[in-house]
Amino acid sequence: MAARTNDGTAPRRRGWLPALPAVIGVPLALVGGLASCAASELGYLPGDSMERVWDAPPDQPAAAYGNAAWAVGDTVVRSRFDAVTAFDARSGKRRWEYTVPGRAEVCATASTVSDAVALIAFGESGKGCATVVAIDLKGGDELWRTGRRGPGGDVLATGAGLAVVLDADERRDSEYAEGAGPVLRGDRALRALDLRTGAPRWKAAVPKGCLPRRVAVAPGQVLAALGCAGDEAKLAAFDPADGTARWTVPLGARRPVAADASVVFVSADPTVLQVDEPAQHGVNAFLAFGQDGRRQGTIDAVGTHAAVADGKLFLTAGGGVTAFDLASGDEAWSSGSEDPKRSVTAMHAGGGRVTLLTRHRRDHDELYVFDSATGDTVDERTFSRDEDEGNGELTGLFRYEDLFITARWGDGKRQPFSAFRGW
Repeated sequence: MAARTNDGTAPRRRGWLPALPAVIGVPLALVGGLASCAASELGYLPGDSMERVWDAPPDQPAAAYGNAAWAVGDTVVRSRFDAVTAFDARSGKRRWEYTVPGRAEVCATASTVSDAVALIAFGESGKGCATVVAIDLKGGDELWRTGRRGPGGDVLATGAGLAVVLDADERRDSEYAEGAGPVLRGDRALRALDLRTGAPRWKAAVPKGCLPRRVAVAPGQVLAALGCAGDEAKLAAFDPADGTARWTVPLGARRPVAADASVVFVSADPTVLQVDEPAQHGVNAFLAFGQDGRRQGTIDAVGTHAAVADGKLFLTAGGGVTAFDLASGDEAWSSGSEDPKRSVTAMHAGGGRVTLLTRHRRDHDELYVFDSATGDTVDERTFSRDEDEGNGELTGLFRYEDLFITARWGDGKRQPFSAFRGW
C-alpha cells in the first residue's frame, strides 16, 4: 500500500533527484574539457601530440663551416668541419664515421646528394679548399678523391651521374685582381667527373669573359651562376653529356644584376635562384627559370625559410607559410598561425605536403602540415618537449616513414639529430 500524508494525499516526489547526475556532470565535463585543453597545449593529449623517439649523441663544439645534413633511405648523415657521421633513421644509432685526415678541415659540401654519394672538400689552413672526396653514404667508404684549386663555398654539386667541381683562383676576388677581369680561364673553371669512379668526363665551355661562381645539377642539365665581364651576373646551362653550352641568360630583367651579387641555388629542378645585390636599390628576390632559360616568376625575398616543391616556392614568415606559383610569381595561398609571438623553426616541403615546426615565445612547439596545392591544414600537433631543448636553432627537417627528424648545428655542443612521431 502506498504511503499517504496526514490529509490522505500521496507525498510529492523530489523532482530534482533525477537531475542530480546532470547537475554534477556539467562541472565534471568542464573540468575534463579544461584538462584536455591543457593536455593538448602541453603536448600530452593522445592523437594531438608529438613525442620524442630518439636523440643522436651531442657533438663537441664545432666550427661554423663544413656543416651539412642529408637523408638517404633509412640513414641521416651529418657533415661538420672534422668528420661526416651517419645515423640510423629509425633508432638514432651511429652507423659509420668518415674522419677528415690530419689537421685538414671540411670547407665545402654539396648541398644535395645523388645515388647515395656525397661530395665534400677539405684543406689545411692557408692552403685553400684543395681536396674533393666522394663518400658512399651507405657505408661511409671513400670512393675517390681529386684535387681542386681555390677557396670553398658552393663549389660542388651532384646529379645525372656526375660530380661537378668548380675551380677558382684565390686572386679572383682580391684587391690585386680588381678591374683586371677573370684571372682563371673560364674553360678551366668548371669540370665534371664520374660520380662513382671519379673519372674525368668534361670541362664546360663557359662563355668568354665569364667565370662560374655557383653550380647545381638538374636531371637534364648542369647549371652555373656566372660573373661576367661588364659587371653582370648571368645563368648558364651545359649539356651533362659533354659540357657544351646550351644557353646563357642575364639574371636582370630590366637592368643587369651586378656580378658580385649573392646568388644561391634554392632548387636546380625547377631552377630557382635567390639573388641579393649589395646595392641599395638592387635585386633582392627569388628568380625562377624554365628549362630553356626563359625567365618565369619573380618573388620578393621575405621570411626566414625557403623551399621549392610541387611547382611552388614556399616562404615562411611569422608562424605561417606562403606559397607562390613559380611560373607567374603570384601568391597561391597563405596558411598557418598569424600569432606574432610564433615563429617557424624548420620547414620541409615535398610529396604534396608542407610541414612546419613552430615555436611560441612561451616555449611550446607545434607541428603543422599543409596540403601544398591548396594550403588546407592536414595535421596539427603539439610537442610534449621542446624540439630544440637548449641545443641551438634547427637547420633542417627530414621525413622518414612516420618520423620527423630535425637537424641542427652550431659552434657549441649540439645534438645533430632528433626524431619525433605523432601519438
